[in-house]
Amino acid sequence: MPARLDRLPWSRFHWLVVTALGATWILDGLEVTVVGSLSAALTGSSTLHLSETQIGLAGSAYVSGAVLGALFFGYLTDRLGRKRLFTVTVGVYLVATVLTGLSWDFASFALFRFATGAGIGGEYAAINSAVQEFVPARRRGQTDLIVNGSFWIGAALGALGSIVVLDPRLFAPNVGWRLAFIIGGLLALIIIFLRRFLPESPRWLMTHGRPEEAERIVGEIEARVSREVSLPEIGSARLRLTRMHRLTLAAVAETLLRHYPRRVVLASC
Repeated sequence: MPARLDRLPWSRFHWLVVTALGATWILDGLEVTVVGSLSAALTGSSTLHLSETQIGLAGSAYVSGAVLGALFFGYLTDRLGRKRLFTVTVGVYLVATVLTGLSWDFASFALFRFATGAGIGGEYAAINSAVQEFVPARRRGQTDLIVNGSFWIGAALGALGSIVVLDPRLFAPNVGWRLAFIIGGLLALIIIFLRRFLPESPRWLMTHGRPEEAERIVGEIEARVSREVSLPEIGSARLRLTRMHRLTLAAVAETLLRHYPRRVVLASC
């Protein structure tokens, strides 16, 4: 089945994968840029009365949440499946960023920023797993660049959006910054809608003892692609997959250090 997915020509299905997954990186870029652009508003007398130090601490809370969220939700992704975590992580982001817009003091603002980062961090793990398992091997590097590079689209949108929400002629100072976060949460609803059309990873299903479901999903993907282009023959390459009941961080570390030490060194640099 992995060989059948790898042979597929690029199609609208793959564009759906890129769009539905890459949109999260746009939200991440939006989040990071918006907070920087709203710093002056957040220290204003009519808002949260945050100091420069508190804004820095809130930024650290966001990054800490992203790191811990990637570890925690990455673990759940391997236990519960890619598709289920797609919805959970975006849902965490949606709720947390809307609550950020409703913050009433520094403690609540930092807490909700931490939760927002956790949702985004969980997205990192789920997204990159899905790209590796849905996109043909010959296009994975290019697809990763497109998906991860969309961060800067969000950064540009965040900068432009901040100009609008901080305009005192349009919104009161204590309303504009709140609206910026709430709009980010509403955009997550679009992502949840798009991801309804993404199937579960066939590779994940096979490694968790559900080959019949994997076969059905691969057949459905082939049918979708074949309506656009003719499918090439399946190559002779084969992968041997082992059923896993539990994946531990120790097993991941062993695989990386034993089989791919040069790549680990490259990534560390």
